Amino acid sequence: MRVGVVRRLLVFTLVSVVVAGAEFGFPRRLDARGFADTRGGLGGQVIRVTNLDAEGTGSLRAAVMAEGPRIIVFEVGGVLDLKKASLVVSEPFVTIAGQTAPSPGITMIRGTLTVVTHDVVIQHLRVRPGDAGEPKRSGWEPDGISVAGGEAHNVVIDHCSVTWAVDENLSASGARTEGPQATAHRVTFSHCIIAEGLNHASHAKGRHSKGSLIHDFCQDIAIIGNLYAHNVRRNPYFKAHTTGVIVNNLIYNPGSAAIQLGYPESEWKNAPMGPVNCKVSIVGNVLLHGQDTRWTLALVAAKGDAYLEDNSAFFRNGKPARVASGGINILQEKPVWPDELRPLPSTDVLAYVLHHAGARPRDRDDTDTRIIADVIAREGRVIDSQEQAGGYPSATTTRRVLTIPADSVQPWLEQMAMLLEE
Repeated sequence: MRVGVVRRLLVFTLVSVVVAGAEFGFPRRLDARGFADTRGGLGGQVIRVTNLDAEGTGSLRAAVMAEGPRIIVFEVGGVLDLKKASLVVSEPFVTIAGQTAPSPGITMIRGTLTVVTHDVVIQHLRVRPGDAGEPKRSGWEPDGISVAGGEAHNVVIDHCSVTWAVDENLSASGARTEGPQATAHRVTFSHCIIAEGLNHASHAKGRHSKGSLIHDFCQDIAIIGNLYAHNVRRNPYFKAHTTGVIVNNLIYNPGSAAIQLGYPESEWKNAPMGPVNCKVSIVGNVLLHGQDTRWTLALVAAKGDAYLEDNSAFFRNGKPARVASGGINILQEKPVWPDELRPLPSTDVLAYVLHHAGARPRDRDDTDTRIIADVIAREGRVIDSQEQAGGYPSATTTRRVLTIPADSVQPWLEQMAMLLEE
């Protein structure tokens, strides 16, 4: 059968599966807590975001900077322009509940959302930094969402859409040669769309399209149920001394690397200690080659200690590709594993991720809708600027007054999230 016919049949099948999943539901939902053990800001004050200003009274920045346990809810929806100033979460015990925003939800542009503290839950937000009109190789290098430093632990980034970063879209990092006490740990990235890292843009190094970096010494990092699409490398990348799990992710159209394990020897020449292989459990992931994918690419590559189970990889014509290549030391038992995590079979991953991933699965914006359609049709390419993908979003500001039950905030937040996810 000709490749074009096969592809059309594949698109029809996937659309049918995704629609069926949306209508009838899935056998079960992934428990994606990972290693993070946190209630975020539950039990604290409720702070209402009432405008889309970059700062000031009623802004998200003011709510993030407030002290003490807090739940941040939104009585406004639309586009929040960070104006090239990072939004830094430095006060612990906070839940940022993007599910409470009226349609079209909250989209942050021209800046990074950075977490440098503990007990943080961030849900149902879009972060799209873009090149901000800066020239190529000029040094404007925003991440999308960054979890960084030794104080950053028990952090959950769930159901977020992160695209058009110039450095990594979504990362965990720290002072990489000072040991695990200086780096992010017990962090979960779940049910996110991590896509279209800008390639030949304003990064000083030049071409730099990256999905997720898990930097040296970051430990107990869980990457669960995400869609990685149109990132050249780091889908994700676990470096030296790292530990974690990579479970039930869908990786579409990577360029030269899908799941990377390893480290450059040159980075350790003057370090106080030497490098050690990462130790990761890689279970139930699916790689789909796209137009930018190197034809020999395997799902997992380079060097590291990895337990591999029920992973799949496919060429563009649907035939099986390699699961592993390079100097992977394949382990017989999982080196780390969250207690409550029960993975889906890899045969369910494509439909599950396409149905569940992203900030607002039932209320997707044009960018998320297009990326999902790319996966289904096996189309789309790596891009150099957001201008190649329609440019920064614009949306009419929407408002609604929230009635929040004082004695049952958590069930109320869960119900608000369910309305967007199921």
